[in-house]
Amino acid sequence: MKTKLNFLIALFLGLLFVNQIFAQTNKDEKAKVQIALLLDVSNSMDGLIDQAKSQLWKIVNDMALAEYNGQTPDLEIALYQYGNDGLPAEEGFIRQVSQFTSDLDKISEDLFALKTNGGSEYCGQVIDVALKQLQWTSSNKDLKMIFIAGNEPFNQGTFDYKESCKKSIAKGIIVNTIFCGNLDEGITTFWKDGSDLADGKYMNIDQNVKDVYVASPFDDQIMKLNDQLNKTYIGYGSGGSKMKERQVTQDNNAGSMSEEVQINRAVSKSQGAYSNESWDLVDAYKKDDKKIEKLSEDELPSELKGKSKTEVKTYLDQKQKERDKIQKEINDLNDKRSKYVAEKKKENAEENTLDAVMIKAVREQAVKKNYKFKK
Repeated sequence: MKTKLNFLIALFLGLLFVNQIFAQTNKDEKAKVQIALLLDVSNSMDGLIDQAKSQLWKIVNDMALAEYNGQTPDLEIALYQYGNDGLPAEEGFIRQVSQFTSDLDKISEDLFALKTNGGSEYCGQVIDVALKQLQWTSSNKDLKMIFIAGNEPFNQGTFDYKESCKKSIAKGIIVNTIFCGNLDEGITTFWKDGSDLADGKYMNIDQNVKDVYVASPFDDQIMKLNDQLNKTYIGYGSGGSKMKERQVTQDNNAGSMSEEVQINRAVSKSQGAYSNESWDLVDAYKKDDKKIEKLSEDELPSELKGKSKTEVKTYLDQKQKERDKIQKEINDLNDKRSKYVAEKKKENAEENTLDAVMIKAVREQAVKKNYKFKK
């Protein structure tokens, strides 16, 4: 009897210890925010695509203010296009543009590559496809959201949107619906019903509205610092130089939209969510200080070939210090810029654009899962 009692006590203590270890591990692991963006690319949606291209960086910058257990969560974005009649009809005129990724330059590149064409928009089907194809996290603390935007009835097609939305929330994935048009029209065409079924938020926007750029005394300095920031990136491996060129291309794409978009992108590049360890040696070394030992001479960029491992590490440490300094300067200037712009815009009506409604929804849903925002 005594042996059995001792066994039970030992078992209880063992389970308690394991539970404490699991709880501590779960606490220490960074939370993750996954946003799947499902965009209608039919002929009437050029304005929506332009808003997505121009406002991506505002959304990223707002997520940089989020915290869970005192840490900034990792951000992953996926992208789908639907309603493009140039895509196979048997697949519902739907295409996955990007699997979940933290490579924000890729998302920007993909958004700028989107073209509108056609008009068969199957909301229920694209939600179902996103649920099946995307690599959703299984952790309960992670924030998982679908944002679907379009302007045709939500019940088009043979896939029942009700089943897709119920299936989504059963997996802990919130569905937020964004109707491009009149608020009441979106309600009567089932966009609100879709979000209600998946604990999401129904919103409407004017997809053709343009952001009003408010110039500030800090803009030119931020852009000069962005140029300096780019010089701290060191491409490595077979695709390093190409990816570094892509970084500059996305800077230029942002600038083609407006100076404000270019500034918002520069600020995003100074946040933790913007990390490029797959091609930038500074980020790769920061994430894994043994990375240098694993690289062959051929994988090193030209400026580091022939140098010893110690010399390479010293060089990367210096580049990291340069980058940290520049990023801090950009963030400090952006704080001043944000206050300046807010003061100029304070008398304006609430913005009815993609970024405004997405940021509002993300914040509301993040707070419900115990996320906090620095401001």
